[in-house]
Amino acid sequence: QVQLVESGGGLVLSGGSLTLSCAVSGPISNDNLIAWFRQGRGKEREFAAGMWWSGSSTYYSDSVKGRFTISRIGGKNTVFLEMTTLYPEDTAVYYCALARRMFPFPRQPNQYDYWGRGTQVTVSS
Repeated sequence: QVQLVESGGGLVLSGGSLTLSCAVSGPISNDNLIAWFRQGRGKEREFAAGMWWSGSSTYYSDSVKGRFTISRIGGKNTVFLEMTTLYPEDTAVYYCALARRMFPFPRQPNQYDYWGRGTQVTVSS
């Protein structure tokens, strides 16, 4: 059974930085896809960043491109989301999720099979 646990959320000032972590356990292979989604209050859940478990390619939404970086150290089971130049609009619950191999890279929540419970990120102006 795959389990995902996010951590690292908190309060940060506008323009600041924060790094989130997702601890992954269970049967994972390089054919899996891992991603970060976020959901602001009153908004739909949206894709933020994703990568192949192997780390061969990364993908970003236009809203976070150039500011966020998804990564995983080879051989380790923790996925990171480095967030810089944060805006109040980035305030949301951030979730990590795991999907089966598919093309193009999945960007919709219903394409993912496993989810963490989320971690809150609040950016104040």
